[in-house]
Amino acid sequence: MFFKFVRGIVRILLAIINGNAHYQNQEALPKDENYILVAPHRTWLDPVYMALGASPKQFCFMAKEELFKNPILRFILVHMNAFPVNRDKPGPSVVKKPVKLLKNSDKSLIMFPSGTRHSTELKGGMALISRLAKVKIVPCVYQGPLKFSDLFKRKPVYVRFGEAIDISDIKKLDKDGLAAIEVRVQEAFNTLDNEINPNYKYVPKEKR
Repeated sequence: MFFKFVRGIVRILLAIINGNAHYQNQEALPKDENYILVAPHRTWLDPVYMALGASPKQFCFMAKEELFKNPILRFILVHMNAFPVNRDKPGPSVVKKPVKLLKNSDKSLIMFPSGTRHSTELKGGMALISRLAKVKIVPCVYQGPLKFSDLFKRKPVYVRFGEAIDISDIKKLDKDGLAAIEVRVQEAFNTLDNEINPNYKYVPKEKR
């Protein structure tokens, strides 16, 4: 209930502040099954808009463990289905926790396989979680303001969802298997970006 309540409040606030969001190809989202919603991480805004666009589905998130040190923020994160991750020394819980939620709850997972907002390298965790939980990977891209202040300028926000990617045909998650999955996901990101705007090019923060 807390997740739904907060999502509703955020939807209203963003409609007032920006009011220029466009969600595309929502019909591609699986209806009666959990999945991993993945995207290139471009701004802290993208998971917010992804969760709004994929409504009414509820999601869980990974968040760096430092955020959980503040008791108020910890309360919010826990009730928003977030769980802590040590980015320097990720333990078994990084995989076990989301797999358990995907298999035993009605919550899907939002994940950024590149790990950070400024990396384009996909990681293997996405593939392992997908395999163990027996869920598909749904690609998504965000094109829009990268700073909160730009939302007030009513710049358009686009979130486009792609067709679910089934990796069950890849038998081993070895180097070749992970490389094949990375190609599929990255090609899906490229296609979605092109479908929104063929001239779009994301510029990492350090290059802006």
